[in-house]
Amino acid sequence: MKLADHLDSDTRRKLEKMGKKKKPPSKKKKRKGKVKEEKVNWPEIMGMDRDIYKRVNGALFLNHLN
Repeated sequence: MKLADHLDSDTRRKLEKMGKKKKPPSKKKKRKGKVKEEKVNWPEIMGMDRDIYKRVNGALFLNHLN
């Protein structure tokens, strides 16, 4: 049995009023207008534009592939 089954109608109404709360407004905002661009330089992060070195007789030399 539930607690509400043991209460009279007046007390049950008061209990229902206490339980009902207004929903807070959602914080999620919809984007309007232009899309936000990323400020991240992905080729640099992924290491695609890094210099390439080659070891020749114990020394390091920069390979110029371009």
